[in-house]
Amino acid sequence: MAKIITKTQNRLDKILASELDVSRNQVEKLIKEGLVSVNGKTITKTSFKVAEGDEIAYEFKEAEKRVVPPVDFDVEVLYEDEYLLVVNKPSGLVVHPAPSVKEPTLVDWLIHKGVSLSTISGEERYGIVHRIDKETTGALVVAKDNKTHEKLSVQLQDKSMGRYYLALIDSPLKENSVVEKPIGRNPKNRLMMSVVRGGKEAKTAFVKLAQTAHGTELIVAKLYTGRTHQIRVHLKSLGRHILGDHLYGFKSKRDKIPRVYLHAYLLYLNHPVTGKRMEYKAPLFDDMLEYIGKYFDQGAIDETINADTMDTLFSSL
Repeated sequence: MAKIITKTQNRLDKILASELDVSRNQVEKLIKEGLVSVNGKTITKTSFKVAEGDEIAYEFKEAEKRVVPPVDFDVEVLYEDEYLLVVNKPSGLVVHPAPSVKEPTLVDWLIHKGVSLSTISGEERYGIVHRIDKETTGALVVAKDNKTHEKLSVQLQDKSMGRYYLALIDSPLKENSVVEKPIGRNPKNRLMMSVVRGGKEAKTAFVKLAQTAHGTELIVAKLYTGRTHQIRVHLKSLGRHILGDHLYGFKSKRDKIPRVYLHAYLLYLNHPVTGKRMEYKAPLFDDMLEYIGKYFDQGAIDETINADTMDTLFSSL
């Protein structure tokens, strides 16, 4: 058990976070687990006032390692350095393990690759900063250490990190628009989210890119918040659906589409160490490419989907 003698008066969680150079969230878990004492007395209240000269003792809880199922696949790495990596997640790959998930996940692939973060409170983390649905594809960033994870999480909150999504929808939007509607669990179907009164604030911008002769449209979406199924829910509120998204209402006898055609095309962030603005483009997978090649003017698409000018599309919204 490690010990420190305090040199100032302050809250217990603030002192420990400063001394250990970790986030207060991690310290909070450590305290609530009963792993911290002040002058020999166990303290479980994070706001406990510590006086100058008090002795704080703490111990780290060893993380329980996940048993990794066999991983017989690989994931395309778009960028990697000693602090983070960015991957192009394929469709059908679940990000996080869950009791209902029997197949290997992206987390299992990360463990297999050797990326695994232990926290001071004994919780095993795997660097996943933001999520992508199972059927959705595209860019996803993974932190390789706890400091990087915390810095990227802050960027996600203050919007200096974000994503642009490409989607194929079943009917053209009337115009470029911003949707600000609260999202919560659908009371009639627990698998779905919906626009509901009292839900969490959610904001998405949509820009029209190209249209086919039979009415399907390629659009780009920008997330200002990160709610579950946010793009799909906001499109449904406009009477539009992503191709392949049968959960939220896509129906077509003509097109037999096995998964949701939604792709996180561009991820931007500030590098957590250098501070440099970084952008990562995730190439579309073959199924979306084949659909676009079959029904759209490929030359117009190549000109429209431009990572360098993606942010300018939303400047007038």
